[in-house]
Amino acid sequence: MARRPSFGDEPVSKLAAWSGRLSVFALAVAALSVIILRSGLLEIAPALATFAAALIFAGLAILLAFAGFVVIWRQGLSGFGRALLGLFLGLLLLAYPSYLGYRAAKLPAIADITTDPANPPRFDVLTRLRPRGRIEYPGAATAERQRAAYPDIVPLQLAVPPKAAYDIALELATKRKWLLVDTRPPTPGRRVGTIEAVTRTPIMGFRDDVVIRVSPLGQGARVDLRSASRYGTHDFGANAARLRSLLEDIEEAAGAAPEARAEELKPTRPEPAPRKNQPPSKRQPANRR
Repeated sequence: MARRPSFGDEPVSKLAAWSGRLSVFALAVAALSVIILRSGLLEIAPALATFAAALIFAGLAILLAFAGFVVIWRQGLSGFGRALLGLFLGLLLLAYPSYLGYRAAKLPAIADITTDPANPPRFDVLTRLRPRGRIEYPGAATAERQRAAYPDIVPLQLAVPPKAAYDIALELATKRKWLLVDTRPPTPGRRVGTIEAVTRTPIMGFRDDVVIRVSPLGQGARVDLRSASRYGTHDFGANAARLRSLLEDIEEAAGAAPEARAEELKPTRPEPAPRKNQPPSKRQPANRR
């Protein structure tokens, strides 16, 4: 006598099964593309093409998951868990690009941000690492879009000497684990200090270049920053967010050391010359010949 199939023996929906398989495959392809981008094994174009393929597979997994839900409901097949897996992983993979698309619609297409568009900090050592045509600041049109979108990205004026401001900026760049490419502190022979560093975006690991310029301003210092992406025409607000965070941290760190600031900025007055026919001061012995 034939055994009746139990609930566990029900045929599995092929659509649900393929949804789960495609979602796992898409996740593997996406992980591979991130590894390629971060390691620099291939050029950026093949790596992005690989990531785009992963998104296509994720979209197909979502479509198959919905189709599988319908078939399971109508025909009483099993495979609901596989369809749910395909839907979850597909949405997970598409969440980040969807967020970037939302940011792209809200923000202007800018990939080079600076606190001083009129005289932006220049890349020096980093010119060897940046692609051709992406070394100079884009120009007035970019500056206008930046001022409209990020009016708070402006030079930072500090009541600390340039060397103290430079040390603060260098310490913060080190804490952020940026790759320091060149560091030139301000000296009596060189009034302006500069820091060139390379940072990476959190997920994809795209390399962005940062320049910090510290110049004297009266008894204090002025800090100018520049952050530029190496590829693409839209940074989705990443460079502005990076500069905003660094400016806030520099200002907070400079304000948290009042004793050092007061000692550095203490005015020095020349000691008055001794009057004629007046005994020499105890601080400076008489010149005996």
